[in-house]
Amino acid sequence: MSNPINKKQVGQVSNWFPSNDRFLNYSQSSMAAPYGLKLQQTLTSTGSVTIPSGITWVYAICVGGGGGGQANGGGGAGGVAWGWTLPTNSCIVGSGGTVGQAGGYTRYGFIMTGGGGGGQAGGGILGGGAGGAGNGSSNYWAMPGGGLGTAINSLNGFNGSGAGGGATSTGLGITAGNGGNGISGGGGGINNGSGSQINIAGNGGNGLVGGGGGRSVNSLITNGNVGGNGGNGFNIITGQITNGGSGSTVTLSAGSAGGGGGGIAGDGFSASAANGGNGGLGGGGGGSGNSVSGLGGNGIILLYY
Repeated sequence: MSNPINKKQVGQVSNWFPSNDRFLNYSQSSMAAPYGLKLQQTLTSTGSVTIPSGITWVYAICVGGGGGGQANGGGGAGGVAWGWTLPTNSCIVGSGGTVGQAGGYTRYGFIMTGGGGGGQAGGGILGGGAGGAGNGSSNYWAMPGGGLGTAINSLNGFNGSGAGGGATSTGLGITAGNGGNGISGGGGGINNGSGSQINIAGNGGNGLVGGGGGRSVNSLITNGNVGGNGGNGFNIITGQITNGGSGSTVTLSAGSAGGGGGGIAGDGFSASAANGGNGGLGGGGGGSGNSVSGLGGNGIILLYY
């Protein structure tokens, strides 16, 4: 199935709704939105939708809920799907995953995407990035996902539409795997090696939506533990980067935590001591925590017509 994003001007736009409050010049339109159309509705919760009479097609961008972080890894970013659909009077917006749980799916009309995988090696769902040490997933348009990082020399998750999670490191001085990059980033791996080294966790993967960072712990309390940063996302409305939250650095046995991933509509939250940061609005993955892990960011729907 071909990619439905089409940047060419379509003559039907003026036929559907010729008034200037429905379309923009090319220079004013979003890079990911269909040519000339304005964003008309932003949906952040499941419920009813009202579309004006006379609108026969709606362009929807759907983002699933981010996966919740967990002690085994950062949560994966929610999936992203886009395209034209017949208008409907209801929608489903996926909630962000609780600790270790996958985010919920999001749907409007024919367009649907899944949530990010939970941080307990959870696989991404229908385009969602994987949690730490999990496998990514193919999206609505069958773009392949990325696999998890495995070997000592390839701990990072592999890139894909729903990217793979970073692998855990128990080796002395070996940084845990970063989540893979993609449309939806994978969760960062954790580092729980014991010894004289400073343990460094993996960062969440970058994409339109970022994955959550991993945690780090070392049983020798005099050594440092560095949590992974959340992956960056991209706000397709403003064209600006949404930043992942920073991981914490802790020298106590309680360990450090990972930051939340940037969502498609909001920054991720930074970790605080041993507590992971929450994912940003629009599918950001939750950060892995040694005490409390971060929640995934809620999904979102953007409607153009």
